[in-house]
Amino acid sequence: MTVVERVKELVLPILEERSFKLVDIEFIRGSRPVLRIYIYNPEGTTIENCEWVSRRIGALLDIEDIIPSSYILEVSSPGLNRKLKNKEEYDIFAGREISIHTREPVNEKTAFRGKLIGIKDDVIKLEEEGETVNIPYEKVSSARLEF
Repeated sequence: MTVVERVKELVLPILEERSFKLVDIEFIRGSRPVLRIYIYNPEGTTIENCEWVSRRIGALLDIEDIIPSSYILEVSSPGLNRKLKNKEEYDIFAGREISIHTREPVNEKTAFRGKLIGIKDDVIKLEEEGETVNIPYEKVSSARLEF
């Protein structure tokens, strides 16, 4: 099991206590490894939310000794203009403004911007100019939250 997979197992129950969502985990190896955990609070992710998660997961990581060397732990919000990396994020960020670019045309377009409805059966639903647009996930080349 990788460091990211093990950290995910530990952090999910912590996030559920406060109804936070896990957006991403990054583990960057190096002379001083960095473990980054991105969380989302639908009511607005605050510094206090990040500190609370950091204290809780930091204590567990020390006990579990998943990363045997000294490392830097960072817990943060995903950011205002974050690039979406996985399918789950299309539900996590439902209701937010998003821009999507596709590899090939969907309804004769390759660029979309609107309110994200979510994803179902690998089809992203987006409200653009009062119309619902269905975009197959496999056609997406990039997607980004908009501010």
